[in-house]
Amino acid sequence: MIPKDARVSLDVEEIPKRWYNLAADVPGLEPPLNPVTGEPAKPEDFSQIFCKEIVRQEGSTRRFIDIPEEVRDNLIQLNRPSYLQRAYRLERALKTPAKIYFKREDGSPLGSHKGNTALAQAYYNAEDGIHTLTTETGAGQWGTALAMVSNMFDIDTTVFMVRGSYNQKPMRKTLMHMYGAKVYSSPSEYTEFGRRILKEHPDTSGSLGIAISEACELAVKDESTCYALGSVLNHVMLHQTVIGLEAQAQMEKAEIVPDVMIACAGGGSNFAGFTFPEIHRKIQGRSECDIVAVEPKAAPSLTQGEFRYDFGDTAGMTPLLMMYTLGHDFIPKGIHAGGLRYHGMSPLVSAAYEQGLCRAVSYDQPETFEAGVLFAKHEGIVPAPESNHAIKAAIDEALRCRATGEEKTIVFCLSGHGLVDLYGYDQYMEGTLPSSA
Repeated sequence: MIPKDARVSLDVEEIPKRWYNLAADVPGLEPPLNPVTGEPAKPEDFSQIFCKEIVRQEGSTRRFIDIPEEVRDNLIQLNRPSYLQRAYRLERALKTPAKIYFKREDGSPLGSHKGNTALAQAYYNAEDGIHTLTTETGAGQWGTALAMVSNMFDIDTTVFMVRGSYNQKPMRKTLMHMYGAKVYSSPSEYTEFGRRILKEHPDTSGSLGIAISEACELAVKDESTCYALGSVLNHVMLHQTVIGLEAQAQMEKAEIVPDVMIACAGGGSNFAGFTFPEIHRKIQGRSECDIVAVEPKAAPSLTQGEFRYDFGDTAGMTPLLMMYTLGHDFIPKGIHAGGLRYHGMSPLVSAAYEQGLCRAVSYDQPETFEAGVLFAKHEGIVPAPESNHAIKAAIDEALRCRATGEEKTIVFCLSGHGLVDLYGYDQYMEGTLPSSA
């Protein structure tokens, strides 16, 4: 007999009607700065690369923002609402008294959570008459998502894919091509900045910061082209909160009270989407949940970075953001969790961390793959390398419960599947997967 909390679902009409904006509730947020004047950035400082509604949302401090009906209807195609599932077999394998649940973003046809904001951004750009979007992608999930949903609105997509992932993950490139996108290995010969980096560092594995600079360069040169960002900025965090809002509704429905909520964190979109609604409750005094961001030792911006103003890209084209950063010219070691290879952290996530509303841990690449293999063995799901970081933290928490006898409820976000990341799993099982520390 399947227990009632093995899989908690919602009806389609229960997809959230509004996004939650943490900027309304975190005091003392420092504004972005114009990189030339050093003054607080104005809307026009963003309008060179973003469409009008995205600029408005980026600067908004409204607590809830309505989701357009067309966006909400299309979220159904991305398998929303997604399941909240209990990891019974993993619990038994760990011999833990803890209960472990996971929010399943792997069920989207795109393979990850990235479609939640890609859909919104494509919609708003189409409404503004934009014909082409440019973007960066690390492991390829974001580029895949934007390429696919842009077709719904007759928008062309150009993707700069970080060279390390471009070479490691050829099937991601194939997916983007199938969806009609142009895909370039970054740094590329296609932009002035890319050519400069290749001349100075011909053997570089690239970085998200470099790829962002290349994408922004194209957007600035054409008034009918805009840039779409997969993480970091406030509007992206906003769109992803459908994950956490659904999770809250599911936990209430199944009478689940989370003691710990965990998500991987690179630029911050998955972590923010999953946890910001619960952080809202913490701010209101309605939750004591321990909220954990998990990052790779290859790019440990929260656990080893500095909280200061920095550029979001390597070329220094973007406004300066107050965030935890390793430096905009930092190029992380190549890892399979390419979506987490970013030098900085979302300003909103950074502010929440700075104010003690969440904590952070970091892991080396081999130990996260070990956790992913254990999860796949017992739950039958192959997780993305990024998701392995959340799984590792959840397993560690469950093992602490085994040692202490605590019966905690642990909930983590499975941000995507790893079915096109099997080369990394091969390396792990063959003992050739390199350390990322």
